[in-house]
Amino acid sequence: MRGVRPHTMLQLIDVILKRGDRAVFDGASLTVHAGHTAGVVGRNGVGKSTLVELIRGRLLPEEGEVLRPRGWRLAWLDQAVEPSARSALDFALDGDRPLRAVQAEIAAAERAGNDDALAHLHVQLEDVGGYDAEARAGEVLHGLGFGGADFGKPHRDFSGGWRIRLNLARTLMSPSDLLLLDEPTNHLDLDAALWLETWLARYEGTVLVIAHDRDFLDAVCDEIVHVADGRTTAYTGGYSAFERQRAEALRVQAAHHARQQGEIRRIQAFVDRFRAKASKARQAQSRLKALERMDRVAPVRARSPYRFEFPNPEKVSNPTLSLDEANLGYRATSGDGATSVLRDVTLRIYPGDRIGVLGVNGAGKSTLLKTLAGEIEQVGGELARGRHSDVGYFAQHQMEALRLDRTALQALDAGPGERLAEQGARDYLGGWGFGGEMVERRVATFSGGEKARLVLALIAREAPALLLLDEPTNHLDIEMREALALALQAYDGALVLVSHDRHLLRECTDTLWLVADGGVAPFPAGLDGYAEIRQDRRGRATRHERRDRRRQAAERRESIRPLTKRRARLERDIDAFTGELEELSTVLSNSATFEHATKEQIGQMLTRQGRVRKRLARTEAEWIELQERIEELEAR
Repeated sequence: MRGVRPHTMLQLIDVILKRGDRAVFDGASLTVHAGHTAGVVGRNGVGKSTLVELIRGRLLPEEGEVLRPRGWRLAWLDQAVEPSARSALDFALDGDRPLRAVQAEIAAAERAGNDDALAHLHVQLEDVGGYDAEARAGEVLHGLGFGGADFGKPHRDFSGGWRIRLNLARTLMSPSDLLLLDEPTNHLDLDAALWLETWLARYEGTVLVIAHDRDFLDAVCDEIVHVADGRTTAYTGGYSAFERQRAEALRVQAAHHARQQGEIRRIQAFVDRFRAKASKARQAQSRLKALERMDRVAPVRARSPYRFEFPNPEKVSNPTLSLDEANLGYRATSGDGATSVLRDVTLRIYPGDRIGVLGVNGAGKSTLLKTLAGEIEQVGGELARGRHSDVGYFAQHQMEALRLDRTALQALDAGPGERLAEQGARDYLGGWGFGGEMVERRVATFSGGEKARLVLALIAREAPALLLLDEPTNHLDIEMREALALALQAYDGALVLVSHDRHLLRECTDTLWLVADGGVAPFPAGLDGYAEIRQDRRGRATRHERRDRRRQAAERRESIRPLTKRRARLERDIDAFTGELEELSTVLSNSATFEHATKEQIGQMLTRQGRVRKRLARTEAEWIELQERIEELEAR
């Protein structure tokens, strides 16, 4: 546990909350101690996001209490924010509300010419970290995958996933004691997820994070809160520890349920046999009442609602696909020009290959998969596809391309392949989690996870020889991710996978490619080796950046301090010269002066007036130049 104030905690006590006739929470209780990081897990739709809304105070329980320490500052991740004209850097900085408040007061004081207030406000600006705020925001943006050229780009010009990253950056810039993160890793790549783990490890407040990434939860969490059946249950440790503890609890529950069912059968058999016998009637009634008073142990439910597979291809080519000295990138929309993102790429994909693709954001992972999928052509070299090399390609843009006016049944019916009878189609979609009337709902009403499952179902229906999956787990809950891993393990075709979910990569791939420095090469060090390399590089860079920021801030303060002292002396001189000119003007404008003073005295006063005017003009000019220099240094 990180160093925090003692005797403080977040609590839910016997909370009841209903949506219509359905009880989202029915007696839910929870305690999260200050400084802890709690991961919230559970199937989609059980109330995880509702829990966050209760803690924020946007929802009130019908019964029970939600308590948090007085004075705790809250920060939370908004999943949707209106597009803004603010630059990425300013958008992130806007999360630091105390900083923006002091900056607004400084601007008002400057307009009013209130020097006393400005001196006090600049002290406040240093107290809230104003002099290195842009550097801190830059570190957050870099960590989340933004390049320096993105900093000035308007928020509204980014795609939906990148806007979510900007929302996360703004949240992390907000000073807080309680940080509420709802699906923060959904739109992150592996490098950004690793960076976020490091950031949360340094964060000194309390964190409640909803996530479906097992490795992420293992890395950041002190405890796991499982939401199910309207209740919350806390388990010590990360997700792996939670799985072990919950498996044991379910085993014990199953054993208790079996024993209780046997006892119920014995009691019921006694009652049925002897109810009519006068000598045994009292005993039968007594046992019947005991049966009615018995606290029933619930049966253990099936672990996953998903039952699907990726059908194996009937025929495959060997190799399935090959690239020889190929340049991958984009052709100009007009003319013959082309931009190569990856150069001299030579690789082979064979049936049964299990390949995970690593690389920082912008290195070219998506360019590689788009080329393999045939969505873009290579701009140089050779690409050869086998005769039996049908591709199933999953990417986020395919979710956006779904026809919103169709139902799941209609989408399946419109796909390639043999048309299924209605019951067969319902059974197929049911295995992907589309049960009952859900198959007749319009896609427009689907959540992100439901759209992702539908796209995967349509791809699997085609039985491709090569699966190309670009971040398939975004929006998927842990049970769906586990089902996806099992289905991919049983798939005999070739798989190329880009994912920030390290568990999925470990379970489903045995070869890693690294996309870096404009090329693609095998990466034998494994996922843990990759994480160590990235964190080591980031750690060195962060230490250097911090040292540089401290040095630069100190240099700025040292460079500004003598300038502000000089400005204060100039302002005193300006006041003195102005006062002397006013006195001379008053004397020289009085007719009595010319009656009683000699010509020599009047000449001396006029000479003095001219000299003071010149000195005032020079002093004011120096003050203006000095003020511009100070403002320039402060702006840096």
